[in-house]
Amino acid sequence: MSQGHQYEREDGESSAAAVQHFHTHSIPLDMEDIERDWDKPITEAGIAAKASVIVRVGLLDLSAGTGSFRVREMMHRIAYPLGVHVRADVNLTDIEAACTDGKDRITEVIDLPSTGVNTERIWLLEHFADWFSVNLGEDSMYHSRPEVSKGLMQHLDTKDASQVSAELAKQLREEEKHDKDADSATSTGSAVEPGQDAVLDALEAASRHADPGEPIAQQLDVHETDWSQSAMTQSLAARAAVEQAEEAEAAQAGASAEDYRISGDARPDIAESVASASPVQTANRSSGQPSAEHRTISDHVKHRPAPDGGFIPSAPDARRHAHKPPKGEYAEHFDHVGKERVTGRPGITVRQAHQRLDMIERRKPLYSPAFAGLASAIACASFVFLLGGGPYDMVGAFVGAGLGHWLRRVLFKRHLNQFFVTFVCVAVAALACTGTLRLIGLFDPVALQHDTAYIGAMLFVIPGFPLITGGLDMAKIDFPSGVQRVTYVLCIILMATLAGWMVATIVHLNPQGFEPLGLNPWVNMLLRALFAFLGVWGFSVMFNSPQRMCLTAAVIGMITDTLRLEIVDMGVPAEAGAFIGAFLAGILATVWRSSVRKGWLPPHLGYPRICLTVPSIVIMVPGLYMYRAMWYLGSFQTLNALDWAFRAFMVIICLPIGLAMARVITDKSWRYDI
Repeated sequence: MSQGHQYEREDGESSAAAVQHFHTHSIPLDMEDIERDWDKPITEAGIAAKASVIVRVGLLDLSAGTGSFRVREMMHRIAYPLGVHVRADVNLTDIEAACTDGKDRITEVIDLPSTGVNTERIWLLEHFADWFSVNLGEDSMYHSRPEVSKGLMQHLDTKDASQVSAELAKQLREEEKHDKDADSATSTGSAVEPGQDAVLDALEAASRHADPGEPIAQQLDVHETDWSQSAMTQSLAARAAVEQAEEAEAAQAGASAEDYRISGDARPDIAESVASASPVQTANRSSGQPSAEHRTISDHVKHRPAPDGGFIPSAPDARRHAHKPPKGEYAEHFDHVGKERVTGRPGITVRQAHQRLDMIERRKPLYSPAFAGLASAIACASFVFLLGGGPYDMVGAFVGAGLGHWLRRVLFKRHLNQFFVTFVCVAVAALACTGTLRLIGLFDPVALQHDTAYIGAMLFVIPGFPLITGGLDMAKIDFPSGVQRVTYVLCIILMATLAGWMVATIVHLNPQGFEPLGLNPWVNMLLRALFAFLGVWGFSVMFNSPQRMCLTAAVIGMITDTLRLEIVDMGVPAEAGAFIGAFLAGILATVWRSSVRKGWLPPHLGYPRICLTVPSIVIMVPGLYMYRAMWYLGSFQTLNALDWAFRAFMVIICLPIGLAMARVITDKSWRYDI
């Protein structure tokens, strides 16, 4: 399969092709057992084609930086409407998944060469899952308005998908208002021209507002109805004939006719034609040799209209069980047995599913290296103020972090080793910060005393996403993935702090912390709120979040981090403050998402909780503690090194615990071990 990890393709295909020549991440999609089902309805495809979509969705989610619990949940959401059971072992950079549909079984192992963070991809995959489920007759899970998901899947070639979703939501609201006015006018006897379909209006409006200047990928050339007169109709006729034969055989054996049904919504004349078929004709149809009656049936079905402009899938097996799924946004995927599926919706083919996944995978970053560097500079300068730094410290951190992150983006385009890039960029950031302060010192010697500022310039490499998701994985009893993520975090921190210590040793720095600013408490609180907002916004941009998502996370981070710092000033231990801040961030993110689902907020603002909580608490990670611990360790001051290391450790473990507690309280699928 081609669902292997794709690097950012800003510099063309040459370097990516060179890397992939030596590293095959997964089974290619042109395998015969997948290729033969390429244009079939995915519900009628073989287990290999179904697994190719299921596992690819999991791999794309994993490559975006999310935790293993969410990868499994996403794979279950794709597998459920296909009638496939999945058991997956998800680690930091690989997935081993066993898929079975009750008849066949397949195991796939796929891996990534590296890991990263892409919150836009996490968000788009949620919409893909809803689009996929609704088109296969299931209800949407992540969003209350599947029309927005459908519109996004049709406009993945636009650069700003967030703007597309906003336009869709706006058009849907206008359509609902128009319908209400029409109903009101009808009740009073007035004649009002009925409006057009809300989805079509929204799609048309989104097309008008799309930016065609720089398309992300080739625009889709297929729609849900393109295949409805070919593969699916033939498979329906064949399946109807087979099921009729099974029903006749069961009736002869005394079985109840209620346990077997012909495909739902089939026209009476079609059913009569199938019922009158001889056993020989039925056998010919099931063996791939259609008779004249078979072609007649196919023609009837081929021209039968469907309410949504697509094909109406068949009804499921009539053997139904009482189904009372657990409530909660992430609880439905735990119950796969006996749920009655919704019929009357169009389906999709294997090709269509992979085309949309291709476009999600190949989207370029939302922001250029220069803009990402600016966001990093703002985030780290804000971080320095929240740690107690003054104007000179903020200026040094601004220059160092901006240059360092810009260089990191440029080097990652060349697919260089992640640890090597971390070491080089941190060293450059620290030197740039120190050089800036030395230059300012020519005019104001006070700037030469700010030796701690270089630590703030290095904070852009803090691996906040794997740190938090690793803790959440452990909270879900997934220790292999959690331990791998925490180990990865320690390796990144080790490389970064080692580079910082070497620079400090070379230029004779002695970081002793920041001097008190002596600000008025109210002024200090307002400045903390401002810089907490800017800091979280900057980190969200570094995580490739759309601007609306950045602003939402920034509001949550402004509230939680300001509260954390204020209660710490009141005497609350820093560890308890970190727990309270993370817990409140989780609660606020849940309230935000629930408000969107209930219609209190526009549907396009329904972002994944992890894309809101992690950026909002990354700014709480004690980077200053970790860098000072390494500095003392390099200076062989072991007691001071252990003191700062344990301070950092206590704060770090409280952050994912706070998020996990918020999830346990608000989500039943986290509250119970199922």
